[in-house]
Amino acid sequence: MDFYEVIRTRRSVRSFKKNPIPEEVLNRVLEAVRVAPSGSNRQPWKFILVMDDAVKQKMISACDNQKFVAEAPLIIVACGRKLLFNRGGYMGEMSVLVDVSIAFTHLILAARAEGLGTCWIGAFNNDKIKKLLEVPNGYEVVAATPLGYPSKDVFTEPRNRKNLNEIVSQDKF
Repeated sequence: MDFYEVIRTRRSVRSFKKNPIPEEVLNRVLEAVRVAPSGSNRQPWKFILVMDDAVKQKMISACDNQKFVAEAPLIIVACGRKLLFNRGGYMGEMSVLVDVSIAFTHLILAARAEGLGTCWIGAFNNDKIKKLLEVPNGYEVVAATPLGYPSKDVFTEPRNRKNLNEIVSQDKF
């Protein structure tokens, strides 16, 4: 699939088939995470694959009761190790959010290229997920996504996007 088609047709998916994800497909998606860039190549991330149905059910309450999260064959939770890296002169510990988000974006785009659906979950309870998945101190949950085949054809081009001249300028703001 053409890279630009992947970008144009990636959508948040909230309804999944029960079909399992073949191991080779999952490995290609995870390989996209592995090769993602990070500041000073620190790779301050750990991605947890939640496959156990009982744990997936517990993830629902940790993700603001979004039931669709547990519909997919698995949930991927992206965690980041806090670093004292002062990007931009102000980010400090927050710089890990940039690195993990880059890797997570690689994941969701690779998933789309494989015909898989994702939904970037930002509404979650960090402490609940950390306790449930035994995330050690020094790490925080950055994002989560269900991963699976969409139950219907959802991969279409976006609507209601701003024009380039509204989001891009040259030489000054």
